[in-house]
Amino acid sequence: MMRDILKMMDKALTRIEESILSLSILTITVMTAGNAVSRNFFGQSWSFASEISELALYTATFMGISYAARKGRHITMSALFDNVPFLFRKTLAVLIPFVTAVVLFIMDYFSYEYVQSTSGRVTSALRLPYYWMNIWAPIGFLLGGIQFLRNFWVNVRNRDVYLAEERKDYQSGDEAEQPQSTT
Repeated sequence: MMRDILKMMDKALTRIEESILSLSILTITVMTAGNAVSRNFFGQSWSFASEISELALYTATFMGISYAARKGRHITMSALFDNVPFLFRKTLAVLIPFVTAVVLFIMDYFSYEYVQSTSGRVTSALRLPYYWMNIWAPIGFLLGGIQFLRNFWVNVRNRDVYLAEERKDYQSGDEAEQPQSTT
């Protein structure tokens, strides 16, 4: 029962992350292209384009941490990781997500403190509260930390090496110990 609720919440969070990331990238594209067209054809830039693009860039960057960790699409040291024995690779697959989660939770704390310090400041063109720009950092670090903890736990529970909960390393398990044929 609880497992079903968690899976449903995870699926909903995935959809929310995908929607936010898509909207952010679309917003960056529209603001950048629209401002360029306005500047080149009408001789006037949009004063708000920079702020909206900046907000969308922060959003995409920090929400992307969690999404990349969820899908196992984060940066890896594959040159080392792919060329070590299975036991060492498994050890790395357990340690790296754990250490990454700890670092992200620490960054979450400090970024939240920074957001608190920007209270009362507003952006210059749209006069939006400045914390709207920065709130995505603690949200992204927190969600990313949770995803890396999940990746850690999946590797603790399973024999194979996982890059994410649903993404097994292609050299996982017994296949990793066998040389690949070139025929």
